[in-house]
Amino acid sequence: MAKKYIVRLEAEEREQLTRLATVGRTAAYRITRARILLQADESEQAPGWKDQQIAEGLGISVRSIEMLRRRFVEHGLEACRQRKEFHLRQPRRKLDGEKEARLIALSCSSPPPGRERWTLRLLADQLVELKVVDSVSHETIRRAFKKRIETVAQEDVVYPAGAECGICLRDGECAGGLQEAVRSAASGGLF
Repeated sequence: MAKKYIVRLEAEEREQLTRLATVGRTAAYRITRARILLQADESEQAPGWKDQQIAEGLGISVRSIEMLRRRFVEHGLEACRQRKEFHLRQPRRKLDGEKEARLIALSCSSPPPGRERWTLRLLADQLVELKVVDSVSHETIRRAFKKRIETVAQEDVVYPAGAECGICLRDGECAGGLQEAVRSAASGGLF
């Protein structure tokens, strides 16, 4: 069973919430939250309604009331008056600029013995073996090359004649071009 959070409002908080719920114009979610807290208040001069009663009276879910109770107890009244800020978690990049440079240098080198060319999986395994990264997927390698190709292929970049060489994927489709300075012809291709 979920932990029960008890709402006890001070006289000043109760007055603020009453004013918010009855006077003036404000956002509907703030009015609803004020009404929830006023009904959930278990101090001496308050009704102290159960969550089910509040939910039926205000037409909202019991879970919403439980979450607001918890928010009030843990973070205070001001946190209940504001919308919750959602912070999208930014994934940590496996390949920063220096590691991407090592990847490109590796892809420009000769492939391992017994291999005709580098594959994405071979490059990923080699980066781990060289301890450039702890772990990396072949998809991360593909995205790094795709980003690099898009950067090099920008329209405002001027290429000398014949300076581009194509990269072909396994299925024969063209992945774009890279400048000769970025990728040497000696590598025999990436894929």
